[in-house]
Amino acid sequence: MTATKRNPVDMQQPLIDITRRAASVIMDIYNTDFEVRGKSDDSPVTEADEKAEAVIIEALRELAPEIPIIAEEAVAAGKTEQIAERFWLVDPLDGTREFINRNGEFTVNIALIENGQPILGVVYAPAIDRLFAGCVGHGAQVIDAGEVRDIQIRDIPAEGLTVVASRSHGDPEALKQFLGDQKVAEVRNAGSSLKICLVAAGEADLYPRLGRTMEWDIAAGHAVLRAAGGRLTNLERQDLGYGKTGFENPHFLAFGAL
Repeated sequence: MTATKRNPVDMQQPLIDITRRAASVIMDIYNTDFEVRGKSDDSPVTEADEKAEAVIIEALRELAPEIPIIAEEAVAAGKTEQIAERFWLVDPLDGTREFINRNGEFTVNIALIENGQPILGVVYAPAIDRLFAGCVGHGAQVIDAGEVRDIQIRDIPAEGLTVVASRSHGDPEALKQFLGDQKVAEVRNAGSSLKICLVAAGEADLYPRLGRTMEWDIAAGHAVLRAAGGRLTNLERQDLGYGKTGFENPHFLAFGAL
């Protein structure tokens, strides 16, 4: 079967299973005195990032050998596969700083990209046992401690926006200037791609990211958000594309009913 004929929704449950397997490896290391090293861009990396990525890559090759894989640690090591119409984007441990700080807000992220857009994604936060999954055209779900619930974006409440901001990379002054005179009820801090998923679940309304991110950081959350009826765009409200040279994103907005 070729990649163009494979139905992405049929891969959602296998993707959830793969994500959970990688998370098990991560949690085994989380409960030890693990070593933290620095990469060439000064970002931290641990044994958990590398071992989880190895588990994911092996499983994705078995699931869909025809689909290329772009994975964070492989790219950092200079291993980049040729992108096709469809390709996987993998961040085995998003929120490494949250992992290091042991606050629980780190995630495993796998997304399927088709024609530059995320169409299937799974985001799992194993320390809090919260998993988000979505396939565009088939809806999005959250699994909280085994309980499955459909999710979608919400209308903005009368009391104003709930805005989510990065716990480790936030710039409160830039956020304040960006929001201007918009009516804001609450600003919540969260780690990793959970911020995008909170918008998808109708628990927040807006996530402005006014800093550097890479495609694998956000693709899975973006897929969940799209499946839940939301959008992720650049600051000019143009949909963000994937497969860009260097895989670096511009500043962006993830939002529901703006």
